[in-house]
This record gives sequence, structure tokens and C-alpha cells, in this order.
Amino acid sequence: MASTGSRPTADADATAGARHTVTAPPDSGGGYGQDLFEPAHPEEAERIDAAALVYDPFTTRRLRALSAGPDGRCLDVGAGTGTLVRWLLDEAGAAEVVALDRDTSGLDALAGPRMRLVTADLRDESLDLGRFDLIHARFVLMHLPERRRLLSRLAGWLNPGGWLVLGDAVEIPNPLDASSAYRRTMDAMWQALRSTIGTDTSSVPAYPHLLREEGLQHVAAELFCPPLVAGGPLARFWSETWDRMRPALEETGRVDSAVIDDALAYLASPEAAELGPGMVMAWGQRP
Repeated sequence: MASTGSRPTADADATAGARHTVTAPPDSGGGYGQDLFEPAHPEEAERIDAAALVYDPFTTRRLRALSAGPDGRCLDVGAGTGTLVRWLLDEAGAAEVVALDRDTSGLDALAGPRMRLVTADLRDESLDLGRFDLIHARFVLMHLPERRRLLSRLAGWLNPGGWLVLGDAVEIPNPLDASSAYRRTMDAMWQALRSTIGTDTSSVPAYPHLLREEGLQHVAAELFCPPLVAGGPLARFWSETWDRMRPALEETGRVDSAVIDDALAYLASPEAAELGPGMVMAWGQRP
């Protein structure tokens, strides 16, 4: 996720491998990484990596199918700990990868002649990173109230023939389960995310239509629902997420500490049997 209100200190023609270091102004608003999930938290990188273990294989399979990456200029929005950036550099053979995030301090090890770090806010109107053959954003737009405008902006940064690939969450609740600790905690999480940082997944199923509205071609989408297995990386991700969000979860009034404890115990139990939140991946190509 890009930081709020930050501004790049160099123009979009900086040499490859450069770092754009910026400082958010004192009056910058809250959001992901500020009101919740601060990058400096000692367990945040581990939480992000747990999700990457689940979703990276799905993402890279689609990028391979689109022939996206080889010899191209690529932008990874919300680069996190850099797992996909590393794949684009080492496996996909990208000519240059630009990693955009509000905090890129954990990506220094990836620096090199084909790697460029940009610490900036996608919402900053002055941000101009040039044009790309691949733009990827996963679990980013869902957290930004300006998601429709930002989708249009990303589409506008594509080179002819370039691909925009978006991935965001969708919830598929069990209609027969409304009162379990797991369900109550999951529902409390979505409510807390909406009220604190503006997360909204309601428009995610519309992404193919939105990409078409931007004039993209070969638009398609798929849904990935990874297995929620006790002790697996996805269960660890949700456990760490809920544990970190305890105060915000309780503030919703949907759960108390005992319910959260029960939900965490359930995720670690062989009795866990849930169709967890899935990810819609949608893509389109600039004519």
C-alpha cells in the first residue's frame, strides 16, 4: 500500500535501481498501515508473507498465462515484502520492475539495475511513473475509497499491449452459519476495516466491467478460494490479522475477547472447515 499524501522527490525518468524516498506531510490522513497494520510492527512482514505463500502461485500462474513480464516494464502496486517483485525479476525476466508502496524499507535487498523503489501514495495526483507493460495491484484498491478513480489511473499508465491485473478479496459466507465464533469474528473484521480505513469489497465482482469501461480488451476474471487448513499459511494469516485487530474487533460490538479467542482456537483446530474469503483476479489489455 502506498502512503497517504506522500510526494516523489525525483521525476519518472530516474535511472533504474533508484530509490524515491518521500515523507508524508503531518496532516496526512489515516488508512492501511497507519490506523491498522503498521509496517514497523515486528510481526507485519511475517503476516504479509503468510498471505504471499497462498496467493503468489495463483498470481504468477495467471501472469505466465498472459505472457506478462518478459522484457517488459512492470509496476507492482503495494509491493509488500517484495515476493512478487522478486518473481518478476528472477523468473519472469522483466526488463525493469518498479515497486510502489507507502513503505519500501523492507525492499532494499532487492535493489539493483533492474529494480526501482518508489515510496509514494498512489492517490497523489503529482505521481507520474511513466508507462508500463504490466501493472499489478493485489489487495490494494479494496482499501482505498478512491478505488474507481485509481483503477482508471492505473489503466492510463499502460503501454499499448500492456496488461492491468487486479486482485481483491470477496467474501463467500456460509448461509447456514451466522453465529459461530469464526463467522462473528470474520464479520466483525470486515466491519472494523470499513469503519477504520474504508475497506470495501462490494465492487470487486464488478472489476471486469470497470476494466472494459476503461477501453481495455481481452477482459476476463477468475475466483480463487484457497483452502483454509488448520496450521496452514492462510490460517496463520487470519490468526495474526485478528489478533492484531482485537481492539477494533471488539469496538464493533459483534465480538468480545472470549469470542475472538474461540475463533483463533478454531483456526488452529483440525475441526476447522470453512470456505474462507476468496480473491477475484481480473485483467485487461490496452489496445
